[in-house]
Amino acid sequence: MFSERKAIAIVVFPFIFLLDQRYKEDKFLLNHENIHIKQATEMLVVPFYIWYFIEFLIRFLQYKKFRQAYLNISFEREAYRNERNLHYLKKRKLWAFSRYF
Repeated sequence: MFSERKAIAIVVFPFIFLLDQRYKEDKFLLNHENIHIKQATEMLVVPFYIWYFIEFLIRFLQYKKFRQAYLNISFEREAYRNERNLHYLKKRKLWAFSRYF
């Protein structure tokens, strides 16, 4: 039931849930999810989830494909673009996701 097995990790603030415990060792995946925690924190959590859902709907109408819509959400674009930079969160500017609209 975990995201219908479409995601291997998900943030339900302030927790990161993993599909399988072996992912605890994936530093890039954890960095990606921690970027989402930072995004949610700066947006005071509930507005983050509302914005995320609305932007997904807009992208889905735009692209007509679930995966393409998901990958083009500004929060996901920021997280994917920076997940391999393990120092990103130390230098990340406030509302950095807005650069990815």
